[in-house]
Amino acid sequence: MSIQILQYEFLGPIKLSEWGPPMEKVVYLIMSRQKDSFKIIYADDCEQTSDEKFFTNHPSFKCWNNSALEKSLHLAILPMFESGNEERKRISDLIIARYRPICNEEVKEVKPDYKIRQKSDTQKISCPCCGSEMKVDQVLEKSTIIRCTECGISDTRLNS
Repeated sequence: MSIQILQYEFLGPIKLSEWGPPMEKVVYLIMSRQKDSFKIIYADDCEQTSDEKFFTNHPSFKCWNNSALEKSLHLAILPMFESGNEERKRISDLIIARYRPICNEEVKEVKPDYKIRQKSDTQKISCPCCGSEMKVDQVLEKSTIIRCTECGISDTRLNS
């Protein structure tokens, strides 16, 4: 049996109590079964384990049990034998961001790849449309957005 999460094909879900080691280079999901559907309550990745108590000794195990009856806890895994830690972490972070599992303590926000700087009114620029003064609206990492005080037209200038 398999289940598709995002564009990835996970093996399972199987009852968590039926899991047995070893487990190597996987992204795993702890799921709660609710009638005919599964809800992701925890997502993470694992380099390697041969410990039979890997899940029952997990720091989030108490949350899993509080979120679902123990009998309804299920496990799904995405084997990634040729992957590095960063690739597995990226996939688990995508799943956490999309599904927001309740037992992942910190839901990671996807941060934009730009920084907003403070406004600076060092240059006076005339509007090409009406000739009025244009003021800095936003200063980003690599560009500045300016806006006309009269007609509202905006322009973007590259920062030097």
